[in-house]
Amino acid sequence: MYDYDLLVVGSANADLVIGVERRPGAGETVLGSDLAVHPGGKGANQAVAAARLGARTALLARVGDDAYGRLLLDAQRAAGVDTVGVLAGGAPTGVALITVDPSGDNSIVVSPGANGKLAPADVRGAESLFRASRVVSAQLEIPLETVVEAVRNLAPDSRFVLNPSPPRPLPDEVLAACDPLIVNEHEAKVILGGSGAGDEPADWARALLAKGPRSVVVTLGGEGALVADAEGVTRIPSVRVEAVDTTGAGDAFTAALAWKLGTGSSLAQAATYAARVGAAAVTKRGAQESFPTAAEAEALCRAVPEEDPRTPGRTSGSGSAAGTSPEGDSR
Repeated sequence: MYDYDLLVVGSANADLVIGVERRPGAGETVLGSDLAVHPGGKGANQAVAAARLGARTALLARVGDDAYGRLLLDAQRAAGVDTVGVLAGGAPTGVALITVDPSGDNSIVVSPGANGKLAPADVRGAESLFRASRVVSAQLEIPLETVVEAVRNLAPDSRFVLNPSPPRPLPDEVLAACDPLIVNEHEAKVILGGSGAGDEPADWARALLAKGPRSVVVTLGGEGALVADAEGVTRIPSVRVEAVDTTGAGDAFTAALAWKLGTGSSLAQAATYAARVGAAAVTKRGAQESFPTAAEAEALCRAVPEEDPRTPGRTSGSGSAAGTSPEGDSR
């Protein structure tokens, strides 16, 4: 019996957000809105998103012993996340500088801070959390060697989900554990390393699968997503919503998918549900503040006709149902 549906191993940042009429180019200065401070970071976002949907969730992360760290811990606890694995000290809390334009797209620069101090020894020290977790999810806003250690400490029957953001080449040991590897277009191309996998998302999915993951999900923003495993490639339709802010949409998608996989859903079923959750997230401003409850996600599912994920095609829309654009799903 597992105590947790999901253990998230990852980053926790304070998001410093400014709205702009347009994002600046190189050497350019633009005026923006008043500064807003929100709890964020890919790991913390995924933990909150899963807990808000009803998953029993724990977070393994590092924050600073400072005001931002206390903000992040308060946000996790308020969402129902078990923070027994959140360590404090060693460096200031990580910070993300985010600009959001009127279309809802964002640009992000991250100062890792304490996230860079989350070490393999911290993973080994959290052995009891790994034994108690049905699914483990990770990202790359923490050291890669810590992700490797997480893979080595998985319980025998647990499932590992990785969103390699920010992207970098991955060791075979990590790739082989991914079930699934979740990437957007930019991340897919970095991991493939310009290997000539083709121009179509289905080609990327197949090429990524050939690198060793047990399954792959390629998110395509308003175009939906693709899932790939030994049975082939399946298209997941998008959802028509009015996008307000794409910050955190990719994290909401990943968290929902990881949780649903742990409940026994197929990869296509889990991705279809995650697309609804990601779509709901872009209809509100902020990252964690935008994540839907289970009731809100179900309401969106009822509002949008179900499509058979085995059927090619898409339901286009202005929102992001399955993650976001390469710029937009970094949080």
